[in-house]
Amino acid sequence: MSKLKLFLLCLSALLMLNACASSSSKDKEEQISVERLYNRAHKQLEKTKYKEAAETFEKVELEYPYSKWATDAKIMGAYAYYKNESYDEAIMALDRFIRFHPGNENIDYAYYLKAMCYFDQISDSNRNQGETTKALDALNQLVMRFPNSKYAADAKQKIIFANGNLAGQEMEIGRYYLKQRNYLSALNRFSNVVNNYQTTDYIEEALYRQVEVYKILGLAEEASSAFKVLQYNYPKSSWTAKSAELIKG
Repeated sequence: MSKLKLFLLCLSALLMLNACASSSSKDKEEQISVERLYNRAHKQLEKTKYKEAAETFEKVELEYPYSKWATDAKIMGAYAYYKNESYDEAIMALDRFIRFHPGNENIDYAYYLKAMCYFDQISDSNRNQGETTKALDALNQLVMRFPNSKYAADAKQKIIFANGNLAGQEMEIGRYYLKQRNYLSALNRFSNVVNNYQTTDYIEEALYRQVEVYKILGLAEEASSAFKVLQYNYPKSSWTAKSAELIKG
């Protein structure tokens, strides 16, 4: 081998070693930087600086998208937005997490947290229930997709509450129609509760209201049928006693 070839081989090897060393050094520096940024976000979260924490977690995701911290930063950022009551931002972040990380170990929590973003915005039953419907849909998705999740039991309890809220709204509107003597519209609302919200606290009154409206409309057979359902399922209810008086009258 000539001296020139030997020199070129040695030079090539030296350049490769330098490149590897430089790359290794750069990777190490990047790891230190992303760890510091991630830890800063955590500290901001601990100090209840939720908005700042959310923005810092997003910075981790944007500046170091291929790091091992980026995935955790997505869901932690969503949580920070949730704590800040920035629900729209939290939902957007969670939708991204669900779309790009469907197999992640925290995917059930992402569904749960999304449901909580809607659930925490639920208003009283006499107001618009758009958020209740969205919360119910998200909670049902969690229970359906992850029945063994540690969040499933709580989700089921919140489903009961959400259904109660929707039933309460139907009853409120039904009572209003009844006062306005808009009997068919009232009956539709009460029947909706009877058919779709049977596990709520409003079911007894809804059955009584059916008896009441049917009597007003002169539909004795329908009134009797509704009364029998109420009497069979809730024999000791005060609504059953009131219905019995209506049937006698």
